[in-house]
Amino acid sequence: MRRQQPSTYASSFSFGPGPMSSALKALIAANVAMFLASWLRPALLIDLGLIPADVIHRLRIWQLGTYMFMHGSVPHVVVNMLVLWMFGTEFDRMWGSERFLKFYFVTGIGAAIFTVLFSLLPFSYADQIYVVPTVGASGAIFGLLLAYGLYFPNRPIYLYFVFPIPAKYFVLIIGAITFFSGGGVANVTHLGGIVVAYFYLKSGRYNPLSEIRYRYLKWKINRVRRKFDVYSGGRADDWDRRVH
Repeated sequence: MRRQQPSTYASSFSFGPGPMSSALKALIAANVAMFLASWLRPALLIDLGLIPADVIHRLRIWQLGTYMFMHGSVPHVVVNMLVLWMFGTEFDRMWGSERFLKFYFVTGIGAAIFTVLFSLLPFSYADQIYVVPTVGASGAIFGLLLAYGLYFPNRPIYLYFVFPIPAKYFVLIIGAITFFSGGGVANVTHLGGIVVAYFYLKSGRYNPLSEIRYRYLKWKINRVRRKFDVYSGGRADDWDRRVH
């Protein structure tokens, strides 16, 4: 008689949103690599950062995308990559890597276009944005924060591994911290990421069938675990309540 192996799920502990896909790993690695390159050669922040005046008059169109991979300091890149891992992993699993990357770059590039258009407004604040380089993935990051709050508003996220907070409030807290620590120029790009992400999601450009399949798969997994796993205190439906 074949002996059944004990389930590994009963003793498993999930830290954070779970394992990253190869696409998400490559995205984070590219950001870190470009940060190190700019640390060795600071001129890259000017060449690859977003300067609306250069985009318009010198036709440096590539800056609309390359600015997303440039960061001005270690805390800047660490915070952005941490948020990308925490919230991007969920959408990468739910949508698939191709759709996730499309959303990420649409919001990031859209935030850059928003910044360029804003810089043309007849205000002194806009004049500053017109000539000062903007760097960082925060435009796309704020798009992810908005998407997470819309998709999972009541999902509990454990602040400091102890206090459960609904995702909609946790996202507001993280968003506020990032927003007010980013500086005046960067805030326009943050706002652009939020606006572009909202209209992108509301336009129905994502595939709802992918979300349905994802939910159905989670339901099947939870159902199997309730039948075969042994839990000491707690419930099997806590599977998706990961510690962030």
